[in-house]
Amino acid sequence: MRWIWIDKFVEFESGKRAVSVKNVTLAEEHIHDHFPGFPMMPECLMIEAMAQTAGILVGEARNFQEKVILAKIKKAVFHHYVRPGDTIRLEAELESIADEAASTHGKITRDGDLIAEISLMFSHIDRNLAGKEFPEENFVFTDMFESLIQGVTIKGKES
Repeated sequence: MRWIWIDKFVEFESGKRAVSVKNVTLAEEHIHDHFPGFPMMPECLMIEAMAQTAGILVGEARNFQEKVILAKIKKAVFHHYVRPGDTIRLEAELESIADEAASTHGKITRDGDLIAEISLMFSHIDRNLAGKEFPEENFVFTDMFESLIQGVTIKGKES
């Protein structure tokens, strides 16, 4: 099973930035289990939501030809918590990209208020793990992730 922590992309500028949204609901079991009696979205899942947003930005920049995985959380600072009924906006910017890796910086907001600042490093594992064999198919960017990007206009991409 693969968990998707974003609901859809609302902006996408190829090789530059991506914006996604997540609606937090009481229907999500983890919301109840994190702090019994005080349902909230765990910070680790907000990091994962940012990793999915930024990871798709990194993958799309190279036409999803490489297997992109989260390599390092450079920075994660949280200013507020997120509760059921909130919609969070995840904005990721591509800082750098090379054959081996990429770096992103992002912020999470709720109604314009800053919730978190998250900087991440991604690895292109086909280029970094010499001698290791991976399946030919891209097991990172599956149909589930592709469906998130459907319907959003990708700016800056030449046909």
